[in-house]
Amino acid sequence: MGPYQIIEKSGMVAYKVQLPPELGAIFPVFHVSQLKKCLRVLEERVETRDIKLQSDLSYEEKPVQVLDYKERVTRGRVIKLFRVLWNRQCERDATWEREDYLQVTYPSFYEKWYAFQISGRDFCKGGGL
Repeated sequence: MGPYQIIEKSGMVAYKVQLPPELGAIFPVFHVSQLKKCLRVLEERVETRDIKLQSDLSYEEKPVQVLDYKERVTRGRVIKLFRVLWNRQCERDATWEREDYLQVTYPSFYEKWYAFQISGRDFCKGGGL
């Protein structure tokens, strides 16, 4: 998110930031460890207008694409893992998720992915939903 302009220094290690109106529920003072220097990479900017904040200031991420697949054998069980690209995230922030987690938490995504597998299309090499 951001970049946002620093309005003032608040104490020794905190800064007040000018946030847009849609982030009004967030207290605008941040510890320096929570701030990053803006390197003017606008492609990585997340539009805050599209984010619906919940009361606990979290927001929902949805899987967009499976980038990779692997199996891990533990104690005779095979666990299928998928490297998932999430909306509002770049590829380097993709995470490894268990198949059973995707089935339960994102059933429509998993069903579409499974349909890709049955049809023979290569979902892991760029075939998003």
